[in-house]
Order: sequence, then C-alpha cells, then structure tokens
Amino acid sequence: MLRFLLLTSLAALVLAELEPQPRYLEDSVEGRVVGGEVAKAHSWPWQISLQYKSGSSFYHTCGGTLIKKGWVMTAAHCVDSARTWRVVLGDHNINVQEGSEQYMSVSRVHIHPNWNSNSVAGGWDIALLRLTNDAVLNNNVQLGSLPPSGHVLPNKNPCYITGWGRTQTGGQLSAQLKQASMPSVDHKTCSSSSWWGGTVKESMVCAGGASESGCQGDSGGPLNCSVGGRWVVHGVTSFVSSSGCNAIRRPTVFTRVSTYINWMNGVTRPELLANPVLLQCFHSWG
Repeated sequence: MLRFLLLTSLAALVLAELEPQPRYLEDSVEGRVVGGEVAKAHSWPWQISLQYKSGSSFYHTCGGTLIKKGWVMTAAHCVDSARTWRVVLGDHNINVQEGSEQYMSVSRVHIHPNWNSNSVAGGWDIALLRLTNDAVLNNNVQLGSLPPSGHVLPNKNPCYITGWGRTQTGGQLSAQLKQASMPSVDHKTCSSSSWWGGTVKESMVCAGGASESGCQGDSGGPLNCSVGGRWVVHGVTSFVSSSGCNAIRRPTVFTRVSTYINWMNGVTRPELLANPVLLQCFHSWG
C-alpha cells in the first residue's frame, strides 16, 4: 500500500491517487522484492509504526525511529499531507495486540523547511514528529542512536533496513517486523554515471543494490548500521529505482541522518527557541 514516485502504468497511477500512502518507496514491477527475514521480536526497539486514521481505524503507512522520549524521526514524504497520525512503539506484529505496544498521538509535525514534495531527488526528505506524551523506555522501547554531525559511512559498512513493508508486488504488508542486510555504498560509487549519477546527493546514503537489496523496509524507517560495536541509525528510507528494488547499480537511497543533526537539535531542544542567537546559529548550520 505504497504510493509510488515513479509509476509504470496508468493502473498504478490511479491506485496511487486513491490510496493515501507515501509515494516514493516502490516495489519491483516484476515482483522480485528482496525478502529479508522476520526480525527477532523487539530486536530493533527504536523502530516505530507510523499510522494514519481513516474512518474509525488506524492503518500502518510508514516506519520511523524514536530518537527522544517525545520525538520520532521519519521521512518528510510520509507526513506531508494533512492527516491524523499516531505512532506505535514496541510493536512486532502490527495485526495483533501483544501487550508490548505504546500508542501515541502526534501533536505536531515538523517537516524540513527545504522539502519539496514534487522532487524527492532534491533531498531534505526528513521530518520530526512531536508525540503528545513521552515514551516509557523498557526492553521493548528504546531510543535509536544517531551519528555525529557530518559522519559518513565507509563503503560496505554492515547495515540493516527494517520495516513492515510489502513481501511481494501488489501483496500485503508484512504483519511481523522484517529485516534485511544492506551494506552501505559510498557516495563516489553511488553517484557515478553507471549507478545513480547526479540523482544521489551528498546528503543521502546508498545501501544494498542487486542481490543485496532489502526493499521490504517501509519509507521513513531506519537504516541501522553497525559502527564501533553498536547500532547507529544512519539513514531514513527515501526512494528506490522505478525498475525495482533489486535493480543492478540502483541501491536503495536514504536521507543521510548526519546531515541533519543540527536541524533536529534546533527543533527538539526548546531552550533554543528561547535564545534567538543560538537558534540563528542552528539555522545557519542547516
């Protein structure tokens, strides 16, 4: 149930207009969605399910990362329409209430001011959600670790994408959280002419590609990378090629989190709002 960035048929276009879903994380047109595996329950405790309200029910639409007790990081394209949102923490099977979930409404959506909904390739595909209540941290709900500002992953750094995305083209969302190994691809390689070319900016991270793709992960969800013996969320799932998630030399593209650390600090730290000098500094840093 994902809205597509690059549509391959009139039928797909109609479907996209009818379904209030994110547009950019696209399934393979030939049904070769790279599978991954079901994750051990609560092994990625910062992963959240972002859900929108339709009628009297809520439906999963994107992933995200709990970065502070009252804040979630996700993709801008997931939340750039006016809807009633909620965040589910501590979930594993989104179709069953297992007793570990925390349900939080969203009081405010902060989309990066440079985001252009007509051009995901332009970058800035990041947003922060202010929860109405703080999360209760426990074994099932933890904060995701973020990288230092400006940090860049080396080529082939071990990473995993996680999410409840489709298991096959036109199929259903995975009920259980899945994971797939997606080593990072450095910017020099990913932006070369035989790969993504100029589509990929330095503010993005590439990972996977061909047999190493893992497109079942939802838009907005984390790219979890092993750095210094711990898991660090280096990416926010953004878009893939129209020719399929496992297209040769077209790895999945993520928003590079380290580019936006200062912007996120400016949004989530209220003391900055009371200090115009500090706030101006954060804005100038981007």
